[in-house]
Amino acid sequence: MGESTAKFMDGRTAVPPRSSIGSHASDTDGEQRTRWRQRTPFSPRARRGPRVWFEILLIAIGYWVYSLVRNSVPERDEAGMRHAHQVWDLEQSLGLGIEYTVNYAVNSITWLIIGMNYYYATFHFIVTLGVLVWLFRKHPAQYASIRLVLFVTTGIALVGYYSYPLAPPRFMRGEGHDFVDTVKVHHTWGSMASGDLAHVSNQYAAMPSMHIGWSLWCGITIAVLAKPVWVKVLGLLYPVTTLFVIISTANHFWLDAVGGTTCLAFGFAVAWAVAYLPAGARIGACGGLLP
Repeated sequence: MGESTAKFMDGRTAVPPRSSIGSHASDTDGEQRTRWRQRTPFSPRARRGPRVWFEILLIAIGYWVYSLVRNSVPERDEAGMRHAHQVWDLEQSLGLGIEYTVNYAVNSITWLIIGMNYYYATFHFIVTLGVLVWLFRKHPAQYASIRLVLFVTTGIALVGYYSYPLAPPRFMRGEGHDFVDTVKVHHTWGSMASGDLAHVSNQYAAMPSMHIGWSLWCGITIAVLAKPVWVKVLGLLYPVTTLFVIISTANHFWLDAVGGTTCLAFGFAVAWAVAYLPAGARIGACGGLLP
């Protein structure tokens, strides 16, 4: 009986122990999770650091195209105001039309609203550029992926400006919602929303809000990559503060912020998709635009 049993065993493939199978499956799942984490926009991927001259040129051209397209869109007054009333009516129907109340409440505190006017006019560009420089210097291996998110987000926003011209709340008059144009009232310098600079800037490019799209990009990037906890907290507070500012100054509806957040989500989705491209396709694409 022992001999026949031995022959039977010799004639078939040995089955690994149950515990070994479970361990192998667990290892495979772990490897898949690791690979997924390594393919996020924040994962180090570049084999060499970004080139200074190329990035300066790319950012300069990108901002020039952004400004050109944004400001050359016809200022369709009628459509912009009609859309503003549509957005306001929708917010009212949801019981979330808070802009008018916030605008008047904050405007009553002169030093605060003047500070917000300057914040709106300057932080949008200074902080975004600062985060790009920080990424370039401190996180060169992640720089291209995260820069791609910003570029895609901005590109989608340009489509929104063209297809859905929207007047900011400060343009609305009558029917119980005479918003305060805080820049005009307090004679604040630097805003392209009012005064002489308003003539060279498209005043109906409120949807989506890139003040939110860019500030949220900055906040997420800082929160993920910065090491000190207090820096992470400041990064997360930045888009929250920006939301309060754009509503208080009557430059945006809160639904514009939703639009900016949606554009950023699309930017991250594209960056994630690019991360799954074969390495050769990424390296050869667009002369180094892709990570």
